[in-house]
Parts: sequence; structure tokens; C-alpha cells
Amino acid sequence: MSAIRDLNVLIGSMQPSLDEARYVFAYLSHDEPLPRGAKMLFEEQEGWTAILPIEQAKELGLRYEFACRMITLNVHSSLEAVGFLASITRHLAALGMGVNPVSAFFHDHLFVPAERAEEALAALKQFSAKHRQSD
Repeated sequence: MSAIRDLNVLIGSMQPSLDEARYVFAYLSHDEPLPRGAKMLFEEQEGWTAILPIEQAKELGLRYEFACRMITLNVHSSLEAVGFLASITRHLAALGMGVNPVSAFFHDHLFVPAERAEEALAALKQFSAKHRQSD
């Protein structure tokens, strides 16, 4: 299946699912070994950011913050789609919820506060259903 660019189709057909694991955003200096099994690694000027399970960050003695859970939107979104993540994050922002989105090759993933993950999942499912009804 090819990647979808149409905003209406993306929102209406997304099927958000919540990962059970609890993650954190951890910092590693440039000279530290990169952890295996990280959900994401991103190099910044100051060092590396790793998204990894909180237990792993603790075991490695890493500096970390933002205990979160991951919601996968389960629609093959194009990396060139316009407004998809903006619509999603705006919807969650209206609920007073911060979100850290990550786009990957096939799907978009949202890292939301762990204590509000179920609420975020329900809001996204409702947002998608309302969008399908308006078509």
C-alpha cells in the first residue's frame, strides 16, 4: 500500500493503538555508547537523545525525563503529508496535553504523558470516528 497524503483520509482511517511499555527521553553524551533497543536515537549538538523503556534508562544510569507511553497511529502516512500531525497535536493540546510526535517510514507515533495515555487514546479514537462521520 502506498503512503497516504490526504489529510481527511489520514485522520478518518487512523487506528491509534497504545503500547503497554513506559518510555522516557534520555540524554547521552557523544562519547557514551548508544543503547541497544531504543525506540529512537537522535543526535543533537549537545549529545544524543534516546527514547527507551524507563527500566533501561535506570539500569544504564542515564539522565532522563518525561515518563510517557507511545501511541501508534496505524495509518501509512506519507512523510510529505501536510497537516496530519498538526491536527493531531492541536486536538490533544485542546485537552491541555503535551505530546512529542515522531514520524517514521510507515507510521507516526505520539509519546504522551504516561498518566494521561488512556485519555489520549480515547480522544484520538473519537477524533477519527467524528472525522469519518463527517465525510
